[in-house]
Amino acid sequence: MIIISDTSVISNLILIDRLKILNDLFGEIIIPTTVRKEILKLEEYGISLKEFNNSPWIKIQDPTNKKLENELLESLDAGESAAIALAYELKADYLAIDEKAGRRTAKSLGIKIIGLIGILIQGKEANLIDKVKPILDQLISDASFYLGEEFYQQIIENLRE
Repeated sequence: MIIISDTSVISNLILIDRLKILNDLFGEIIIPTTVRKEILKLEEYGISLKEFNNSPWIKIQDPTNKKLENELLESLDAGESAAIALAYELKADYLAIDEKAGRRTAKSLGIKIIGLIGILIQGKEANLIDKVKPILDQLISDASFYLGEEFYQQIIENLRE
């Protein structure tokens, strides 16, 4: 299985000390150098990246299709552009991405996407996570993760939590 990740999914999991969920669920993930650089900026805010830096299951690979990456840069940030170009090039099983514009662009290229909420739900379905609600609460409080109240309630209701 090939999983490419943009910055937000990884950085949000780092902020709540739950990066291991990605490893438990997918085994290996691939990120472009640009995404790695964006994640490393968290250190400037005193965020520990020890787990991230010591995760051999996070592989670094850059897209070779620079034409596509540059086209994407016209409307998306560098991390999203590189991640989408790489996912397209490798025919990834999933691109882990949360930003609306990036998701829309990836879908238009035929790339299957999954967001952080989808990852948490899959983690629960695979019995890797007992309850999603405390993780959502932690994301909201510790990572300033935006989740509309109606969507939050819908997730909790669907998961019977």
